[in-house]
Amino acid sequence: MTSVIDLYEKLRLAPDETARARIIAEAFEALENRYPHLDYLVTTRHLSETELKLTKEIEQVRLNLTKEIEQIRLDLTKEIEQVRLEVEQVRSELKATELKLTKEIEDVRLEVEQVRCELKATELKLTKEIEDVRLEVEQVRSELKATELKLTKEIEQVRLEVEQVRSELKATELKLTKEIEQVRLEIVQASERTRSETLTAIAESKASLIKWSFLFWLSQMGAILLLLWRLFPNRGG
Repeated sequence: MTSVIDLYEKLRLAPDETARARIIAEAFEALENRYPHLDYLVTTRHLSETELKLTKEIEQVRLNLTKEIEQIRLDLTKEIEQVRLEVEQVRSELKATELKLTKEIEDVRLEVEQVRCELKATELKLTKEIEDVRLEVEQVRSELKATELKLTKEIEQVRLEVEQVRSELKATELKLTKEIEQVRLEIVQASERTRSETLTAIAESKASLIKWSFLFWLSQMGAILLLLWRLFPNRGG
């Protein structure tokens, strides 16, 4: 009884918080010296509970990161598939253009063959008009040459468009590469942030553990002192 009253008087008369903390620390030290196994039992139980809690939180963070990475992978797969479909569409258009040009060239060849047949028939039928026919043939050749130049220009234009498409595809590939790198960087940053938050939670748990351990020790000390007072009331007098 006297020890509890003395402790209360010391705490009440302490000039500041530092003095009160020192008085409490000395009281705990006396209690630990008298009951050396008390600190070990309390600390082990609380540490086990904290360890289980932190293990669950870390597992939840891992599951969240795994879901986010899987979602990013699915998004990138959809974008790549879209680019592939666009490339296939460009290829189809190029193939259609090629078929169209081939058909036009074939038509021109048929026309040339037709002109040749007509020239041969005209030569046999109209010997006097050979010179005129030759002039017409020269004109047709000029037209054919102009058509050939036109087709050459169109083919060159198609080649330029193909090169442009290739450049755009390359630019798209570079863009996707940069986006992938950005996503990786964000994942690393998220991992670092999660690690920092986990360390902060651990520190807060340790502080909470110390606080509750202090309260537990204080209550235990009061209970023990009360028990001693009950057992030995005459000594307190």
